Amino acid sequence: MTQSTTSAPATSGRWGSFGLPAQRGPNPSDTIDAACGALGLAGIRSRWDEFASQALREQASYADFLADLLESECEDRDARRKVRRVKEANFPRPKRIEDFDFSKNPNIPQEVINTLMRSGWVQAGNLLCLIGDSGTGKSHLLIGLGTAIAEAGGRVRHTTAANLVNELVEAAGDKQLGRTIKKYGRVDLLCLDELGCVKLDRHGAELLFQIFTEREERHAIAVASNRPFTEWDQTFTDKRFCQAIVDRLTFEAHIIETGTQSFRLASTTARRKAATAA
Repeated sequence: MTQSTTSAPATSGRWGSFGLPAQRGPNPSDTIDAACGALGLAGIRSRWDEFASQALREQASYADFLADLLESECEDRDARRKVRRVKEANFPRPKRIEDFDFSKNPNIPQEVINTLMRSGWVQAGNLLCLIGDSGTGKSHLLIGLGTAIAEAGGRVRHTTAANLVNELVEAAGDKQLGRTIKKYGRVDLLCLDELGCVKLDRHGAELLFQIFTEREERHAIAVASNRPFTEWDQTFTDKRFCQAIVDRLTFEAHIIETGTQSFRLASTTARRKAATAA
């Protein structure tokens, strides 16, 4: 039987060719590579030959080979999605809850933190307040929880209170305030660090209040503050806005007080003593 040598037309999509070879040669690698590129199958593209060799060794069925290949693609996409979500969150440094040493701060309930690593409270639009002195683990917890939610598929955004207010002031000056507020209103979890480190005037408090109002009872907020609620009037100089913001952030919120003893300072002191003794 004579094999036809007529070139097959390139596979076409809605807007043109997928870029596949017009005729498959004796080696299918080029076709597989082109097809995976056109279909966005990066995982299969990089590992199909590995799985094919394994299938031959194990005498696996075609169905088992295909199942393993597709499972690998799903795992690869999930890993890339997690990296992308964490990157989009704009965390200042990598921190994970798994690396937090709960033994150094007994004020922090590990079981509660483990529960907050799951996305239920974020999907419900709940609030989280981490209150305590510097060095007690607030920022680590804030970033770690935000990372866990991002890896679970949530849209997370991290910023400091000062940076957020500055961004809002600039947006107002450029007549882009509404767009900026909506941008922060869309994320599933807003992580707001260092609330209380910088004193805010009435205008700054008004702008921040608009963010909280935009997200109220719809999207979650997690804040970290080095001041107890009774001292927030030193941050928000307008008492009316101070009361309104406290009400917004504490209504049915998870409130975790991390204490006043800086374990970061204690660790530094211990290392210095050990170095001196050596």
